[in-house]
Amino acid sequence: MLSANKIYKKYGELSILKGIDLEIQKQEVVSIVGSSGAGKTTLLQILGTLDFPDSGEVIIDGVTTNELKGNQLAKFRNEKLGFIFQFHQLLPEFSAIENVIIPALLGNKSKNDAISRGQELLDYLGLGHRLNHKPSELSGGEQQRVAVARALINNPSIIFADEPSGNLDSNNSRELHELFFKLKEEMEQTFVIVTHNRELAEMSDRKLEMRDGIII
Repeated sequence: MLSANKIYKKYGELSILKGIDLEIQKQEVVSIVGSSGAGKTTLLQILGTLDFPDSGEVIIDGVTTNELKGNQLAKFRNEKLGFIFQFHQLLPEFSAIENVIIPALLGNKSKNDAISRGQELLDYLGLGHRLNHKPSELSGGEQQRVAVARALINNPSIIFADEPSGNLDSNNSRELHELFFKLKEEMEQTFVIVTHNRELAEMSDRKLEMRDGIII
């Protein structure tokens, strides 16, 4: 599903990534762990096309992503990739269903189709009764499930998650982790997750540890 070859990245004179080689299989949950400053988030952003390497290539579902530019890249990211962040990144003025369908509308799906799919996902995630609630009216765990539904709305090939349970209590964290594996089995989803959560890291199909810009 994903292959990264010889990924190097510098910020000024500071080397962040020092030749990363990585392969992720379809329907695999892979966690990336390591201390702060190891390069985990930079790697995740490059794998997710939110940043570019100084050299090397990232191939997702057969497409070399660093050859894509502008609208081409935006279209690929919208159709093929899903993102889950630590602080949800929900728009406060929009309801749960409105937040979920934004990527579908950006991908020129019809509003009716987007709403139908969004309702289906929120029902699946146990939030069918919260469609019209705004983020401020939802618990932290509910907000993160809305973010998961948003990541799933376009049936992505792979989902990237950056500390997805970092802002949740232990009970909500456990529920979120179990949800990832349910999505893996029932929707054949692939996950790459940067995490400090030991429980999630140990549950993963593979745990990759980074130190000083390399995978050890």
